[in-house]
Amino acid sequence: MDKSIFTESDINCLVVLGPTAVGKTALAVRLAEHFNAEILSADSRQVYRGLDIGSGKDLDEYTVPYHLIDITDLSVEYSVFDYQRDFYTAFNTVRQKEKVPLIAGGTGLYLDAVIRVYDMKRVPENPVLREKLSSLHMDELCALLYTLKQEAGTEVHNTTDTETRARLIRAIEIETYNAEHKEKKANAEDENKKAAALHPLVKPLIIGTTFPRDMLRAAIRKRLKARLAGGMIEEVENLHRTAPGLTEGASWERLERLGLEYRFIAEYIQGRITSREELETKLGIAIGQFAKRQETWFRGMQKKGVHIHWLEHNGTHEDCSVECRFEQSLRLLRSEQG
Repeated sequence: MDKSIFTESDINCLVVLGPTAVGKTALAVRLAEHFNAEILSADSRQVYRGLDIGSGKDLDEYTVPYHLIDITDLSVEYSVFDYQRDFYTAFNTVRQKEKVPLIAGGTGLYLDAVIRVYDMKRVPENPVLREKLSSLHMDELCALLYTLKQEAGTEVHNTTDTETRARLIRAIEIETYNAEHKEKKANAEDENKKAAALHPLVKPLIIGTTFPRDMLRAAIRKRLKARLAGGMIEEVENLHRTAPGLTEGASWERLERLGLEYRFIAEYIQGRITSREELETKLGIAIGQFAKRQETWFRGMQKKGVHIHWLEHNGTHEDCSVECRFEQSLRLLRSEQG
């Protein structure tokens, strides 16, 4: 099969999405090889240099060019605004080479931002507001964020905004800025249209892949054991001692803000999780819960009009194989072409 589907239809890129631990990278690479595509990662932690094992970069799997991996360091609080900007640059670069952009990952907010084209702007820090918020407890900050969202007629896009104090304060800062600049919105419409014209038109065919619940849990456990055996704890220890972009190592707080593997392992190293067994149990449960949240997010995207073609799964291990899902993806693409 050639690239004719991308020249004879409205499709100009592919997306491979799904929850963690289902082999999205392997499937994306297989498709990229077939279509002479380049991969654009959609993973909120793989953008950071030094976060290798815990973020699951698996760079040895890439036999095709990739983008949006290892593009910043832990001195930066990389945001969805940053991702959207960098994504458009990478997307244009791939298209200019007359290759197919293939977006692959599981960070729903990043995927949604480029598929549904979020209208985003840079919001500066507000030191006065931050000082006022410094005395509030987490539950008070959560209540304030939800109130601001309700008044704006929007919703909390990313539940991780409510999981750490730093993210909560930043989310409140953004909502406050938006409310204060609401009256300027009409005057800015022309500027927004001009900015939107610079964005590439992303017309994707979206492939979703996941496993039945019991198989997904088993895959998560197997991968977690492999990563722990492969040096994931040592990776976090090393990042605390020295990290790219930082004169000193990453603080425990900074590592915990990265979530999941980095948060739980940081707690383990500090002695707040008392045994390797407890670490593996708690982290395995947390990753399983995260996978559920990812699938919930993707369902939310579908409710908002995003068409995701979910690959069928009959519950057998054969259907988990990359080759089986690759062939199913090709059949899907052929049907779209026809």
